[in-house]
Amino acid sequence: MKKRSIFLVLLLSFGLLVACSGEKTTSNTQEKKEITIGATSGPYSDMVNKAIKPILEKKGYQVKVVEFSDYIQPNLALANGDLDANLFQHKIYMENFAKENNLDLSEVIAVPTAPMGIYSKKFKSLDEVKEGSQIAIPNDPTNAARAFLILQDAGLIKLDPAANPLTVSEKDIKENVKNLQFKPIEAGQLPRAVESVDLAAVPGNFALAAKMNLLDALVLEKMPDQYRNRVVVNTKDLNKQFVKDIKEAVESEEFEKVIDEQFKGFGKPEWMLKRKQ
Repeated sequence: MKKRSIFLVLLLSFGLLVACSGEKTTSNTQEKKEITIGATSGPYSDMVNKAIKPILEKKGYQVKVVEFSDYIQPNLALANGDLDANLFQHKIYMENFAKENNLDLSEVIAVPTAPMGIYSKKFKSLDEVKEGSQIAIPNDPTNAARAFLILQDAGLIKLDPAANPLTVSEKDIKENVKNLQFKPIEAGQLPRAVESVDLAAVPGNFALAAKMNLLDALVLEKMPDQYRNRVVVNTKDLNKQFVKDIKEAVESEEFEKVIDEQFKGFGKPEWMLKRKQ
C-alpha cells in the first residue's frame, strides 16, 4: 500500500509538471492581441484612430491609442514598455533621440506626412514676393534646412551644391534672389507669425494644429523620405507578429483610401508612390 501511495504521488507530480510545462509553452507562443500605440495629438493620433486602428481591429487586435503633447515622452514610454509602437517622428529625429538616450528603436514603415509650406497673408503667389521681404523660418537646424530647400526649389535662393541637404543653413546660401530677410522663430510659433511677417515657413503638424489648410500654402515642400513620420517600435519587437500586422495595415489599400479622403495635402512616402507607377 505504501509503495502504491508513493507511486500515485509521483504520478500526480509528473502530471502537474507536464501541465505546467504545456501551459508555459502555450503562453510563450500565444501572439499578442492587445497593443498600445502612442501618437502626438492632432493629425497623427487621428491617423492611428481613423486609418490604422480599424484595420488592426479587423485582424482581431484590441488597440489603445495614447496621445502626447511633446516629442520626448512617446519614445521614453515606448522604451519602458508602456507603448508597443508610436507614430510622431521622422527618421533623423528617431536616430538622434535613440543615440542621445541610449535606446534601441527601429522604424517599421514611413507614413503620409503633413509637409512644411510657405504661407503668406500678403502675397497670393511667390511671383508677388518683393525685394527684401521678411520670412519667418524655424529656429531649429533640422526644420530650418527644410525651409531653405523649399525656397531653393521655388527659385528664391540658391544653395551651395556641396552642402548636405539635411543640414543646410543660411551660411550655405550662395544667391538670395529677392534679398529675403530671415527671422528664426520657435517652430510652434510660426503659424502666428504668418500674420506679422511677409512669409512664414510652417511645418505641417503645427499648421494643422493651428487649423490652417495645407492647400493654402503658396508652395509645399517636396519632402525627402527622411522627414516623413514613421511607425517606430523597440528593435527587440521588430520581427513580432503584431509589428508585421501594423506594417501590413499601413500598406493596405484601405489605409490609403482614408488618407486620400481625410488627410488632403499629406505627402506620400516613396514606397506608396512607387506602387502606383
